[in-house]
Amino acid sequence: MTKLHRMIRALGRSALPLLAAVLLVFAATQTPRAAETGQDAIIGTWVVKAPDAPFTHHMFVFNADGNMQQANPDAGNPDNSDSDGKGIWIREGDVIKGKFVEVTADRKTAKFVSRGEVSFEITAIDKDSFTGTASAKFYDDNDKLLRGPFPTPLYGKRVTLP
Repeated sequence: MTKLHRMIRALGRSALPLLAAVLLVFAATQTPRAAETGQDAIIGTWVVKAPDAPFTHHMFVFNADGNMQQANPDAGNPDNSDSDGKGIWIREGDVIKGKFVEVTADRKTAKFVSRGEVSFEITAIDKDSFTGTASAKFYDDNDKLLRGPFPTPLYGKRVTLP
């Protein structure tokens, strides 16, 4: 093995941990925004406040395939337990329209209470926040409207890395 070959191999071995560290730091600090990846700006995870809802704090997740999920603490309602919301969304121009559905049960009897359908429109989205409105309606097992509509504004803040 020539002296040059030994130097290149030695340099390669000593530079490998440094190169790996640089690549790891670079990868950890690069969080592509939706606009940079060609995805819709709504895609991601959001902390959402709905001030007129029975429990005001929610989590929304918007997936690229048009599905979305909603969650809030089950203990937010002392009488009824509700499932996570599962739903859909679509962009129509500058507006995001969607709906999620959740099922509620009576805490004491564990029986079905209603199916909640929450329709929403998000009208202003920037990099890390959105505003919009939502309206909830609750139906019995035969699709008869029991309560609602109950409107509320929505204020979303994107969940980001530190």
